[in-house]
Amino acid sequence: MRVYPAAALLLAICLAPALSAARDGTRNPGDSNDHRFGVIGHSFAAPGDERFKEALAETADKSIAFVVVTGIKASTEPCGDKLYQERRDLVDKVRRPVIVLPAGSDWTECRNTAGRTNAVERLNRMRELFHGEPSSLGVKKLPLTRLSMSPRFRSYAENAHWSVDKVLYATVNMPANNNHYLAAAGRNSEYEDRLVANRFWLNRLFTLARRDKADAIVLFSEGDLKPLLAEPTGFRGLLRRTPATQDGFSSMRKQVQALAQRFKGKVLLVDSAALPKKGQPAIEWRGNVGHVSVGGEAVEVKVTPGAKALFTLKDAGE
Repeated sequence: MRVYPAAALLLAICLAPALSAARDGTRNPGDSNDHRFGVIGHSFAAPGDERFKEALAETADKSIAFVVVTGIKASTEPCGDKLYQERRDLVDKVRRPVIVLPAGSDWTECRNTAGRTNAVERLNRMRELFHGEPSSLGVKKLPLTRLSMSPRFRSYAENAHWSVDKVLYATVNMPANNNHYLAAAGRNSEYEDRLVANRFWLNRLFTLARRDKADAIVLFSEGDLKPLLAEPTGFRGLLRRTPATQDGFSSMRKQVQALAQRFKGKVLLVDSAALPKKGQPAIEWRGNVGHVSVGGEAVEVKVTPGAKALFTLKDAGE
């Protein structure tokens, strides 16, 4: 299995030959019926500007349909417009279609000059800069459908879906810090409002996939939903101890599991949860639900329609 350093994968997608593997299904001569996509995990433990600059300064010839980038800054970096704009400018230079997925460090930990949380305002600013267009970022554009196109959920532009061949891809804003669930007195308004929007979004995605007879749905998030976790039921469920802190992903996990049971295709969840020491990204399946955490790595996934293994992490020899 090949796992690229984050810079290497972004480098691999920067100046590659154009690949038309979006909704029109067009391909370059000699292409097979498979496609590939890249995922760059959230690796901003330290300031990440140099990582992008190095990648954009090089060339490579990888053919990737799109790349999903989780997060644009480290928690130690400022939350100001200047840094956000710098990262947007860097992403715009990438030649492959790029979809940016917000990470918790991009907005949930931001504070104003008085020391009060500034999370919602910063998330809204990110939405304006990175999710304000009906297409991906980067030089090569990929058409996107955003949740913000629904009048009831105009704020949630970061949730987007697109298709390549018969696979439906989508981003879902679920940050790694317990889905930004705050154990504070009173109404947890940001979390609760986003939960309503995400529930609507998941229902829509599975409805579209069933209507279009999609082979699979791939969901990208920063936080690990733990979709393979079996929830205790019956008497065992009643006896279960109340956790010390509420699981901010529990509701979404149950919804995905229920929707997947009624879907004939595969459901793959990709997140940027930390990997075990010396661990490598690997796809684990339970029934038709698969899960892979990429940590701070960057990986390339091969999608082969009709194959027993629809999704594989690309081998080094390919």
